Formats: sequence, structure tokens, C-alpha cells
Amino acid sequence: MSAQAAATSQGIASLAQPWLLGAEQMGLPTAGEAIGLDRPVGTMVALEAAILDALPASAGPAALFDAGAGEACGLTLPRSPLDETDLALKRGFDLVVAALLVFLLAPLLVAVALLIRFTSEGPVLFRQTRGGLHGRPFEIYKFRTMTVQENGTAVVQARRGDPRVTPLGRFLRSSSLDELPQLFNVLKGDMSMIGPRPHAVDQERDFALRVADYALRHHVRPGITGWAQVCGYRGETRTEDALARRIALDLQYIERWSFWLDLWIMVRTCRAVLAPQNAY
Repeated sequence: MSAQAAATSQGIASLAQPWLLGAEQMGLPTAGEAIGLDRPVGTMVALEAAILDALPASAGPAALFDAGAGEACGLTLPRSPLDETDLALKRGFDLVVAALLVFLLAPLLVAVALLIRFTSEGPVLFRQTRGGLHGRPFEIYKFRTMTVQENGTAVVQARRGDPRVTPLGRFLRSSSLDELPQLFNVLKGDMSMIGPRPHAVDQERDFALRVADYALRHHVRPGITGWAQVCGYRGETRTEDALARRIALDLQYIERWSFWLDLWIMVRTCRAVLAPQNAY
């Protein structure tokens, strides 16, 4: 790790001070937790350090912890997120990464599809209408992991020990392999590699009534993974507090977006897949 990267990592705690009081009150990750300083050093940590080393001072994870980031956590966005240049750069990144992953993972995609076909009744793909860019609905693709195909106004979030999940589905969900068909959603333009996770249309209406500024999540395409997910807020939102924390992180990501931050979240996602939490 270079001296610049080490200094950047060590300086994040001091940069976080104006934000930490609000973070602790809401239960959001502290600076050290958010950048993985509390994890064992390994390959992914080294890669994260390399990304930090390449960052300009105003971009990336450290920028999330300046004085203005507290406003984002308070669900107040002082500017319009992502201009046309930002969106074009993000879209280009999405197309390149998604196309490369589809090519590299094609044998795995076929193998998983065959396993689903031969181990349980029903279609290979699960399709559900979810809220997308500017609130427009789209059909999300996932490998089917349940015995039901819920859509419309009767959608129940998966929970730990959910009896609707098939034996194979439990493995697919815990390993996040069920999310791979969303690469095709990215290629279609419905989703991004990184962004707020999309919710079912019925849940969108419910969450919009419960969380102020919820609709601001729709300023960007929904993502396969996101800032909230790598900070530990993945899966079922059983309480109002858990929902508020997740939305706060989604809005924080939109306000502080950069190309480097997307790249850093991709690396953190790889680490999270290797040590899954709240995936059931």
C-alpha cells in the first residue's frame, strides 16, 4: 500500500467526524466499518487500497465522509444528482462490465438454469415488476428460488427460514447466484451494475408513504448491488428503522456518486459474496 493510500485510509476517520454523530444515532456504518478497516487484510482489501490510491481527493469513499455527507444521511439532497456526462460514463461502464460477465459466466448461467429445471417445477426465471429509472416500471429477471411467483399487489419479502424457498434456491440466494440474470436487465438499460436495489411496485408505493424523499432514489437506474448492500443493509427490512437506514444510504450514494465509488462498491460486493450476510 502506498503512503498516499495509507494516509487516505487513516484520514477517513477524521473526515468522518462531522458525520459520525448522525451515523451512530441512526445505526449507520462508521467510517472504519464502511471502508473495511475492521476486516482482515486480504486480496480484496489490497485492491480497495489500490483504488483509494488512485482517487482524487474529492472522489470515492472518502468523499462520503465530508461535512456535507451528513445532509445526505438526513435525506436532504442539495443538488440534482448525476448530470448527463455522469450518466453517460456510468452507462458505458455498465455495458462493458455486464457484457464481459455474461460472456465469462455463460457456462455457469446454463448450468444453474438446468439445475433449476430438473430439481423443481416451474420456470427457470423469476420475473417481477419493479420500479426503475424515473419511477418507470420494468420486469426484473432472477433465477427462480421459490415455489411461488409473486407479483402485483401480493408481494411478501423473503425472510430467514422462508418455507417458499427451494433447497437449491437457498444455495442460490446465499451465494447471490440468483441475481446473475439481472446482467441482461443491465444490457437492456433497465438497471445498472451499481445503484439502489429495486423494489416491487407494491412495496414502492408503501415505502414512499413511510420514508420522506423515497422517490429521489429514482434519479438513477436501480442496481444489482449498491452502497446500502455493501454496508450491510441487504435483505428483509423488518423495521421502520432498517428501512430508513437503507434509504439514507441509497440517497447518500446518489449525492456522492463517482466512477471510482462504483468501482470500489464492485470490489466490496465481491468480498460480500465470499462472506454473505442477510442472504436468505
